[in-house]
Amino acid sequence: MIQQINPFARGYYGFEIRRVAVVSYDDRHPQTFVPLHPSQRHLPDDQVALHACIFNEEYALVTDSQVISEELDATCGGSGTILAVFHSIYGKNVEGSLIHVGDSQTRESAEEVVRTLTFETGFYSRCWEISTAHITDEAGRFLCELADIATPTAFLFVAFRIPYSPAVGIKLIATPWTDTNLQYVEGITTEKLRAEHRAKGVPEELIDLLHLAGQADVRMLVLDADAAVLEGLPIIEEQA
Repeated sequence: MIQQINPFARGYYGFEIRRVAVVSYDDRHPQTFVPLHPSQRHLPDDQVALHACIFNEEYALVTDSQVISEELDATCGGSGTILAVFHSIYGKNVEGSLIHVGDSQTRESAEEVVRTLTFETGFYSRCWEISTAHITDEAGRFLCELADIATPTAFLFVAFRIPYSPAVGIKLIATPWTDTNLQYVEGITTEKLRAEHRAKGVPEELIDLLHLAGQADVRMLVLDADAAVLEGLPIIEEQA
């Protein structure tokens, strides 16, 4: 199945915090935002903000109380004042693009924003309830049969019944199902896991569903005929 965007994916991931200098250089032009040159990254914020600088399109150099080599000075065609220092927060969206999320005035507050936005497996798990319209009847029967026996651990998921309900639940193990994590935890790749699922007779549509959920770090998945369909996830239309 070709899936451009994982419908289970939510929020941002792969966060980065970048310190940038807000440089004012001409009342007729907007401020520019550039990082400090690597040679000055050790400077604390209070030795950067409200200080004179030289800059180019790639970086700024504080000139107050700093020794600038002739080589670096020659690379900078502009001069101005650093009005403030921002700690810009970037995160990857569900399409994998790096997006500017926001700015903080201190590194500590930026790290707190990242901590708040980060989904950390082990502290809590993601639970989804979706319609059985996303799987075939064959896949539904397969899950119910697994729920009635001790599912082999090699599956990396366990099916279970929900009392007083026709719904069936699935607990995914060793998520996220990415090459990096699976290699670290189980010594396998996602393709190897997919091949093992096929070899054990897991229906193809169910494999696609589980791997999308596992990739998005879903830990609990409930399939219920009365649940809503998940936008972006294929609906199975079987022949009568």
